[in-house]
Amino acid sequence: MPERIGFIGLGRMGGPMAKNLARKQFPLTLHDTRPDAILAVMEIGGEQAGDAASVARAAGIVLTMLPGPPEVEQVVLGSGGVLDNLSPGELLMDMSTVLPQTSDKLAAACAEKGVAFVDAPVGRLASHAEAGESLFMVGASPSDFQKVKPLLEAMGSTIHHCGGPGSGTRTKLINNFLAIVACQLNAEALTLSERFGLDLATTLEVIHGTTATNGQLKINYATKVLTGDTEPGFAIDLAHKDLTLILESANAAQIPLPICAAARESLSLARAADFGGRDFSALLDHWCARAGVGQVRFPAAGT
Repeated sequence: MPERIGFIGLGRMGGPMAKNLARKQFPLTLHDTRPDAILAVMEIGGEQAGDAASVARAAGIVLTMLPGPPEVEQVVLGSGGVLDNLSPGELLMDMSTVLPQTSDKLAAACAEKGVAFVDAPVGRLASHAEAGESLFMVGASPSDFQKVKPLLEAMGSTIHHCGGPGSGTRTKLINNFLAIVACQLNAEALTLSERFGLDLATTLEVIHGTTATNGQLKINYATKVLTGDTEPGFAIDLAHKDLTLILESANAAQIPLPICAAARESLSLARAADFGGRDFSALLDHWCARAGVGQVRFPAAGT
């Protein structure tokens, strides 16, 4: 039987990934602050643990998928937390989006105790997590990468070994910098297109035929906001959090990122207008509302 896996954090991304592990018959011990999130995974497989420490005592490999650096540090490094209850030779894999300093701190603390550490933040959307098509950016030693690879293959379709511990987190911040800024640019461009009275299909055909095209416009916008679906696959609140992590990391490295800073403040405006819980493609709806133009949508079938 495969080694027991602990999974802490069963939210919009973690829940579907844990379900895919259960479908592949990995024995799971589960914990989340929301009982309904645990029960949703247990319908497929797994056992419930009362707290994060109990997960660590039960499992040889512990996976964490948490909102951000404070939560990760509290759960893993807090007194009586995950690391206090892992034994030498066991492994922690953090899949959260955090600061590079957070991953480095976890890696150092794990090394001191003889516990292996892997950072494997997730790319793509919640819909990909549900379909088992997530992309993983992995920071790990070669041997630890091979140990977690079967788990990643059960949860996703694309796996990149980016280097040693901490490299996955750093790669994720670069990826999200471009993805979120592109989302903001698309929102402004399509708002202007609507003001100009242009046909959406023709405008998109032109954009997708030039170097102006981008994955956010071609994939996420096309399946989310332009169809009227703004349920969060990746919420504006989370996008704002990620840009904040990127700016904090860049400031620490003395790297100026003026476009990132402007995009973060644009998302701040959207959050202040109560758009924070919507999908980040709903930035389009926010900017249309601010500009006083109608929502941009594909025409309904048959019209």
